[in-house]
Amino acid sequence: MSNTALDPPLTGARAGWLAWTALGVVYVVWGSTYLAIRFSVETMPPLLSGGGRFLASGVLLSVAVLLFAGLAGFRMTWRQFGTAALVGVLLPAWGNGLVVVAEQHVASGVAALLIASVPLYVVVLRRLTGQRPPSVTLLGVLVGVAGLAVLLLGGPVAGAHGSAWWGPWLVLLAALGWASGTVAGSRLPVPPNPVTFSAVGMLIGGAVLTVGSMVAGERLDLAEVSTASWLSWGYLVLFGALAFSAYVYALGRLPVSTVATYAYVNPVIAVLLGILLAGEDFGLVQLAGGVVVVCAVVLVIRAESRPGRNAFPEGTPR
Repeated sequence: MSNTALDPPLTGARAGWLAWTALGVVYVVWGSTYLAIRFSVETMPPLLSGGGRFLASGVLLSVAVLLFAGLAGFRMTWRQFGTAALVGVLLPAWGNGLVVVAEQHVASGVAALLIASVPLYVVVLRRLTGQRPPSVTLLGVLVGVAGLAVLLLGGPVAGAHGSAWWGPWLVLLAALGWASGTVAGSRLPVPPNPVTFSAVGMLIGGAVLTVGSMVAGERLDLAEVSTASWLSWGYLVLFGALAFSAYVYALGRLPVSTVATYAYVNPVIAVLLGILLAGEDFGLVQLAGGVVVVCAVVLVIRAESRPGRNAFPEGTPR
């Protein structure tokens, strides 16, 4: 796409400066999401906090579409709505929902490094559906699997409520959900307005998480919720919506291969923030495994960003 659905294209130095600023917002905000989740689940029920977050963000994005594109921005066929709903179940509900649960027992930095495996999953899913990725891409997947093995063998790093052996594995299952939603969004008809696509996905995903919270018997005791958890949850709602808008803006004005660098910048930021602000203590084994995973993602994205290839679609909600 040549420009975002929310504003007219700009030209010249200002357009370039704004595009790089938008990408910087994506780097920082999406990289800090994992730490914000850790702080929010310290005193909030995980599924309920995630569901409320995506419902609120979905409403904010819907208001933005209404203000900048009018009712026409919500036009879509039933098949396009079905895709948005499916992606909402796979990404915010499955993908993010499992991460929120897992971060009770796994460090935010470890969660970010494991989620960085999403492009590797995407390659495997493409291969299973009959596509033939180039040899360099497959090599990147093998390197990534080795990095994930090292990261997992390094042992869990405690999350908001201590550590559990199943925490990292739950994050890997979440990454499968993200990858499945990414592939579905690239193969099925989607709404013409990417922000509407994300808004619908967030609303559907938030509703699924909220229902899941009720089924799980979660209860929100307002008196028990700390100020840090409220601030972190508010950050996820407001800045999550802002970062997606920045992502769409950057995609419209920078090469896809440049914007895709968020996939290996975010984990680095998440690890640094976890160490500095949450006191997460990574051993050399975990750091070595994380470095290998990030290098593998760099290799895969570089290979898939060559002319004529676009394995990682735009506009999926995060």
